[in-house]
Amino acid sequence: MSATTVLALPTGAFTIDTAHSGIHFQVRHLGLSNVRGLFKEFRASLIVGDSLEDVAVQAEVDLSSIDTNQADRDAHLLSTDFFNADANPTMTFRSTSVAQTGPQEYQMSGDLTINGVTGVIAFDVEFNGTEVHPADQSTRAGFSATGEVRRSDFGIDFNMPLGMNKLALGEKVKVELDAQFVIAAGPQE
Repeated sequence: MSATTVLALPTGAFTIDTAHSGIHFQVRHLGLSNVRGLFKEFRASLIVGDSLEDVAVQAEVDLSSIDTNQADRDAHLLSTDFFNADANPTMTFRSTSVAQTGPQEYQMSGDLTINGVTGVIAFDVEFNGTEVHPADQSTRAGFSATGEVRRSDFGIDFNMPLGMNKLALGEKVKVELDAQFVIAAGPQE
């Protein structure tokens, strides 16, 4: 990384390598433990320009690919109580700004649309560097990111009272992303 607010990547449009990337989340259950899940099907692109003002990320997640390791819970999450996936089958993200916060750290803000409702989310992003893939000689760039979503900001208010001012599900959902983008063309393994 340079000392300026420019990514140490060539300019251009890059696509995500879904085989080496992931979208994970966790939410508190009964106030006791975290339930974790992931989305298996997604697409994303990264545009790198001459400055951070010219960096853009777009992503689309297929909500039906949710996996929390329990089929009944996954089906409930797709229902009108949560994602209303029949009417809104995808979740989308479009970055609106990227700012450098450290030598390899950034904050990326953008518009997240879930359940037909658009809100703002900020991700703390770490640039993990670049490597040449030994199988196809394509250059890859890696990023890790964390953020937090409040369910009610997206019209997802379903919950069950447990008494004593406790609810079954936490309001905050932690999001963790691992993204490997392909810079040079080549087959993905």
